[in-house]
Amino acid sequence: MDAFADLARPLRARDLCQSLNLPIVSKNVENTRSKLKRLVSRGILVETEPGLFTQHRP
Repeated sequence: MDAFADLARPLRARDLCQSLNLPIVSKNVENTRSKLKRLVSRGILVETEPGLFTQHRP
């Protein structure tokens, strides 16, 4: 969640992997995307466009 606050812009799964210093391989990107989708379903994040995630702003 800090990555979203620090960058203050919508992120893709690949961008989040880079900010977390994870190797940019499809396994990491897909796992991150899956976790981001789960956070969207719980109302913590919002998917503004397909594959583009941001924090929910009240």
